[in-house]
Amino acid sequence: MSITLSRIAVTAYRVPIASPVATSFGVMHNRPAVFVRLEDSDGAFGWGEIFANWPAAGAEHRARLVVEDMADLLLGQSFDSAPDLFNQLTEKTHIRALQCGEWGPFRQVIAGLDTAMTDLEARRAGLPVARFLNADAAHSVSCYASGIAIAQAETQIAQSQEAGFSAYKVKVGFDLTRDTDLLTRLFSTIRPEETLCADANQAWTLPEAERFVAICADLPLGWLEEPLPADAPLTQWSTLADQCSAPLAGGENITGTGGFADAIATGVFGVVQPDIAKWGGFSGCWPVAQAIQDAGQRYCPHFLGGGIGLIASAHLLAAARGDGLLEVDVNPNPLRDSFDLWRDASSDAQMPISNAPGLGITDLPDAISPFVTFEKTLTA
Repeated sequence: MSITLSRIAVTAYRVPIASPVATSFGVMHNRPAVFVRLEDSDGAFGWGEIFANWPAAGAEHRARLVVEDMADLLLGQSFDSAPDLFNQLTEKTHIRALQCGEWGPFRQVIAGLDTAMTDLEARRAGLPVARFLNADAAHSVSCYASGIAIAQAETQIAQSQEAGFSAYKVKVGFDLTRDTDLLTRLFSTIRPEETLCADANQAWTLPEAERFVAICADLPLGWLEEPLPADAPLTQWSTLADQCSAPLAGGENITGTGGFADAIATGVFGVVQPDIAKWGGFSGCWPVAQAIQDAGQRYCPHFLGGGIGLIASAHLLAAARGDGLLEVDVNPNPLRDSFDLWRDASSDAQMPISNAPGLGITDLPDAISPFVTFEKTLTA
């Protein structure tokens, strides 16, 4: 049945934080998010989240893209399904993105809109998104603690252990000597059954990555994430994979069905990590998640944002099943924490999948209203 969109509401948020979140390529001095709501002519609705971490003014920019550059392609328009919306928007914004060279922002906006459309469709069907995609979807997903700065890792890992986590990912890529010293020390503090991964956020050249791998050769890393730039030549990734005892991980900065097909086919990644808010939404990432697992690789969705995107990532992982882990940033973030995602869980290491229709979100939490920086509702 055709779906005619009658209303779009988009809101950008920005939360001040006491402790900046550092990565190898920059520092987040606040926590942003962009939430979007679509409504059809019958009153059905759905929620999505648009990637907004970078650049610093990215949240407001992407919210304005929805209002000023995409609304004419949505309001009063009819779509057969979320994949139809995804394909139409991708085609109709091609020249717009080409004109300004802003492929990323347009892809991210389309991803958030696709998530909202999928939520709307599943809600109309009376099914949770996970079971809308796969009737045999899991009822919960396993999580790992992420966003841990290497310099504060002992404290943050101890706090994560108290919350029930047994798998952790620390950010490296700052100072190679210090990073490797601290990482070696961390392995002496975690339990034998626990897992520790490292994320370099594209920080190194191949010689630097090779040095890290050589120094850490005896450490049982769960995976080494983005040790090279995502666009580094395949020969460099293959060279490093041959030298690294841990699986290489990547995917948050890969886009397009073809891009993921190529990455999967190379076999250099043991762990592949699409980000539902950066590219694809459900329409793009669901078939990619299936292709990852069909290739014998591990699907672990990347996510570092607000509550809607994390819920969507959890539903996608539940639909995919497999042995993947959901990424949970352990730094304080009201734009995620206010959604109370673990209210029915005994541990933060296991996120339950709601049986409510769609993503299980009716209204946004009142607690986030003070952090609005831009909001707009448009009606056909």
